[in-house]
Amino acid sequence: MTTKRNDLNRYGKEKILVLGASGYVGSQLIPLLLEQGHCVTAAARQLEYLQARVQPHTNLTTVYLDLVDKEATKNVVSNHDLVYFLVHGMAHGHDFLEYEISLAINFKDALLNSNVKHVVYLSAIQPQTGNSEHLLARKKTGEILKQAEVPVTELRAGVIIGPGSAAFEIMKDFTYNLPILIAPKWVDSKANPIALKNLNHYLLAQLQESPTQSHYYEVGGPDILSYREQFGVICKAIHHPLRLWSTSLLTPKMASYWLGLVTSVPANIGKALLAGLEHDYVADSQEIRKKYPQPLISYQDAVAQSIGAEGEFIRSNIWGFDPAALNRWQAGYGYYPKDAGAKIKTDKTAEELWQVVKQIGSPKEGYFFANILWRTREWLDLFVGGGIPKRRSPAGPELKIGDHIDSWKVIRCEPTQFISLLFGMTAPGLGRLECTIKDHGDYRELDVRAWWHPQGFRGLLYWFAMMPAHLFIFKGMVKAIVKKA
Repeated sequence: MTTKRNDLNRYGKEKILVLGASGYVGSQLIPLLLEQGHCVTAAARQLEYLQARVQPHTNLTTVYLDLVDKEATKNVVSNHDLVYFLVHGMAHGHDFLEYEISLAINFKDALLNSNVKHVVYLSAIQPQTGNSEHLLARKKTGEILKQAEVPVTELRAGVIIGPGSAAFEIMKDFTYNLPILIAPKWVDSKANPIALKNLNHYLLAQLQESPTQSHYYEVGGPDILSYREQFGVICKAIHHPLRLWSTSLLTPKMASYWLGLVTSVPANIGKALLAGLEHDYVADSQEIRKKYPQPLISYQDAVAQSIGAEGEFIRSNIWGFDPAALNRWQAGYGYYPKDAGAKIKTDKTAEELWQVVKQIGSPKEGYFFANILWRTREWLDLFVGGGIPKRRSPAGPELKIGDHIDSWKVIRCEPTQFISLLFGMTAPGLGRLECTIKDHGDYRELDVRAWWHPQGFRGLLYWFAMMPAHLFIFKGMVKAIVKKA
């Protein structure tokens, strides 16, 4: 049973908490909540990523929160009216079922003595057959949250269509990156994916409700399609021929390794999703359609809109809004980047490390380790249509955004903490090199890492060709920087 809200904090505003705000749905939902004038607290473990993806706003507060910390969870949750629980642990690793349950228990305990009147939980459709840990974790989380005696509205969704949705990105990467799609037998399972815009309509509709008891809805799009048919729609949208071969030899475990090679989706997330996609994933969404009517976007239109909006993702602090990065982004680049790097712990101060890091590419220091390999890569540009390498150094004495360092360009710079360089050489993809310094109190951690958004099959080949050099170089770089500091 629910009633409509007519007095949203007297001024038409809710105090809303979004847990899991740095995730795909959370980072897309927050701007919509702010547009409606609500006061939003966005909480996430990956606070830097969240702040890079969501623009500052007078009604937005971002906070670091690890739900493993029971006391911190209670403090953050207590003074909010409504909570969107968008947390999942697929990226945690093989034990994410126990991990998700522990987070749910901590959140449930935090609700017991809080001011929260309503929880909106984004869950997953439960198929009639199969035993996916991902789906089981979603189910058990819902059961635990309802023990807090705060009304929970559970929206059970299947595949979400939009740039950045992991399941959609897996399928898109397959079509872009492989001349022949090799898929497991589950490619003939059926689903009715929902467009992100339609899902957001249902999420926002909950702001008008004051439920007195918990309830769940299944949410899905208007079209029921097999994954084979979905691949066909994606191929048509990007003007690729559909060449798909499904085989039972590709077991779920083998498929997860295969996925890790040919897509940019993080392996842990991809493996968990694959287990769920083995089953029919069709939502019975008649109830929620009647209660919150809206025009439902067809699968074909959702795919076309998502592919058309691919480039919007890089308009964020991740790329520093750099015009060169925006201009170079092309359809078909992997949404999720491949990465390779190295970390090292040290008792050197952040300032001591920064004094070395900021000299990267200088005539004196070069790249701190294996400079001959860096220079060789620059000259290889001549063979793939690039120009003669340019030796450029910042005017100094401090680095600033826009500085050129040889073939690189500074696109983000936070002294003593972080620097990001845009890859300027010719290659099938878009990349950046980052140096991050984190102060953990009794020690500092230096991370040097390359990020690469491959452009199709050639972009993947390039990345794997560079991998041995990356593993060798970055381990040497972090050690050399610490030694020089």
